[in-house]
Amino acid sequence: MPNLPKPRFGRAARTRGAVVTRPAEPESPHVEVIDYERGDGAAPLRWVNIERPRQSDRAWLEEHFSFHPLDYEDVFSRNQRPKVDVYDDYLFVVLHFPAYDKTVGRLNAAEVDIFVGPDFLVTLPNQPLPPLEYLFERCRTREDVREQLFSKGPGYLLYKIVDDCVDASFPMLRKMGNKLERIEEDIFEGRSQEVVRDLSNVKQEIINFRKIIRPQRAALRDLERTKRYVPEDLEIYFDDINDASERIWDMLENYKEVVEALESTNESVLGHELNNTFRVLTAISVVVLPLTLIASIWGMNNHVPGQGSTEGFWIVVAAMVAALVAMVVLFRRRGWL
Repeated sequence: MPNLPKPRFGRAARTRGAVVTRPAEPESPHVEVIDYERGDGAAPLRWVNIERPRQSDRAWLEEHFSFHPLDYEDVFSRNQRPKVDVYDDYLFVVLHFPAYDKTVGRLNAAEVDIFVGPDFLVTLPNQPLPPLEYLFERCRTREDVREQLFSKGPGYLLYKIVDDCVDASFPMLRKMGNKLERIEEDIFEGRSQEVVRDLSNVKQEIINFRKIIRPQRAALRDLERTKRYVPEDLEIYFDDINDASERIWDMLENYKEVVEALESTNESVLGHELNNTFRVLTAISVVVLPLTLIASIWGMNNHVPGQGSTEGFWIVVAAMVAALVAMVVLFRRRGWL
């Protein structure tokens, strides 16, 4: 068997892939296609989008493209890490983006697998990804957008897809920042007990966000270094994606510190409120203790001075009132009440 070329990034030793035929229309109902005729004798550029790819879609892809079988395994696997595999005739890119799942009320990783060649781009998101859907629909319905993006080649189209998906993280981060501000206000407005669950939820969101973004940073750096199918005057665009990714990471680091500080502050406020409660209860117990002692002594069955006389009763009551006043004055001066 001849020596096979190795990809520069990702899994080693894969067979080189190449485009074979180009169908006039997709036979699979899940396959969406946009064709663009480029001038200057260049081959038409095709964008194929298959949302939630199924085995029937794999058969369609295998019929019209000769991607490596291991790439298809990555596409249909449940947990594939972000990466960039570079071949002689195409790129295989796996990226993750945060997506809010309303059914469970939490952030999950939405995976999109991308094949990029000299005259094609195939996107395979494993779940609906609004930025990708919106961009595809604009390219499909608006000729000016299609002209702007497709005329610069598959590399620029890849940049635009990744850039839109990366930028979609910023509104999520702004909402997260607003949650932290509201939680801070609630803490100092005396609603510390109510915000415990909110703190836990936003902390979990930050953790999930970081789990998605952390491994992707290396993949985006690899994508910038490939510079495949991108004209020299457009290479700087992928550096812009890296800058946006680093800004997202910096914001997550900041939010992580903020939520930890808010959690510590809330625990301190709750501890202070608990100490105040214990202080009041302790003061009441100490104030009542001498009164209980006096009542216990003069309530014994044995004969005590003043027993059976009205004057003795009022003397005992006066002594209890005097002890109560003295204890309250003492605690007030000491700042215990």
